[in-house]
Amino acid sequence: MASLILENVTIDFPIYGSQKSFRHALFEKATGGLIRREGKNSQRVTVRALENICLNLSHGDRLGMIGHNGAGKSTLLRVCAGVYEPTYGKIHINGKVSPLFSTSPGLDGDDTGYENIQTCGMFLGMTPEEIARKTPEIEQFSELGDYLSLPVRTYSTGMLVRLGFGIATSIDPEILLLDEGLGAGDARFAERANKRVDALVERSSILVLASHSDTLIRSMCNKAVLLQGGRIIASGSVEDVTKEYQSLNKSVA
Repeated sequence: MASLILENVTIDFPIYGSQKSFRHALFEKATGGLIRREGKNSQRVTVRALENICLNLSHGDRLGMIGHNGAGKSTLLRVCAGVYEPTYGKIHINGKVSPLFSTSPGLDGDDTGYENIQTCGMFLGMTPEEIARKTPEIEQFSELGDYLSLPVRTYSTGMLVRLGFGIATSIDPEILLLDEGLGAGDARFAERANKRVDALVERSSILVLASHSDTLIRSMCNKAVLLQGGRIIASGSVEDVTKEYQSLNKSVA
């Protein structure tokens, strides 16, 4: 059974090659993360992007991570995806992690649409058999017809979006990491794209969704955490956490 557990995960990013005056300015400036010097006399500057993050997710959990820009949502998604290693703490993953941060999963302009389905499918962790099984579905969704036999550099922007979105959402995830900032093309395409994302979420065992929209969190999630300055400041039911987020917005305003 799929599970995702984070134990006191902390992420520090070092700042290299900064001028001393720039470092001093950073210390004085309030930011989403905590900017600090390591040790009293150290010249090494780090940004604490996440601090003491604890999560325990299992089958059926749909977690919404909500917070303002710079709160740490995207960084936390990337920790769950294995892009960033924790500076401190531990992460335990049981199941296939499928991050969906972009709808253009490395399309190669010189390759045909079909060739991109093959290479991008492998990049997303699909087996050749899975790619073969998913190709007719991608053909139907993208509505590109014979264009799939042509190099994608000949495609319009809308065609690229349809192909990329079709490939990216063809996965069968156990642990789905979803960033709300996914472009879905024009209005006609958006409705089909939203239905496809809904089906993708339905196929997943665990969902982790990053958003600053309490409406989206309410519609897709059954539990939530509120992030601020790289820390979880509230966790629990979607209703309670989104109310806390609204109160935070009012206090900032």
